[in-house]
Amino acid sequence: MQRREVLVLGAAGAAALVAGGIVGALLIQSASGAGKLLSASFNDLSGRPRRLNEWQGRVVLFNFWATWCAPCREEMPVLDAAAQKYGFSAVGIGIDSAAKIREFSANYRIRYEMLVADAEAIQLMKDLGNGPGGLPFSLVLDRRGRLAHRKLGPLAGPELEGIVTPLLR
Repeated sequence: MQRREVLVLGAAGAAALVAGGIVGALLIQSASGAGKLLSASFNDLSGRPRRLNEWQGRVVLFNFWATWCAPCREEMPVLDAAAQKYGFSAVGIGIDSAAKIREFSANYRIRYEMLVADAEAIQLMKDLGNGPGGLPFSLVLDRRGRLAHRKLGPLAGPELEGIVTPLLR
């Protein structure tokens, strides 16, 4: 084989490897529901649309909640403290009005990003494994955008630490 042929074959092999890695990652996201989650879009508290894929590349916890949900109200300060302590991103997706979410965030001093969802978020939660559509519902994605954990019900501090710290290494 001549040098040129070796270079061409090597380049083709490298391109195939990269393409396979991309396709593999997309298939993993698709199978876990992470792709559907990351393609969703909700408005922030100022009314600006935000796509959840903005947080791809980071360890991120997406938490569906509502101001009228008692377990959600108890869980949110835990999520806020853990996000600050461990350095992961947290995004609250409130199924409520922007005014109520804004007031709640101020009163409870929640520092992470809040997005506003409507009833269609319930279908998204069901598609992501939350059959009953209950709240709170959390999904943790790793830096590659893969679903690392999902939970219906409130997360406790030690439980959350055990989920995120291995992902942050």
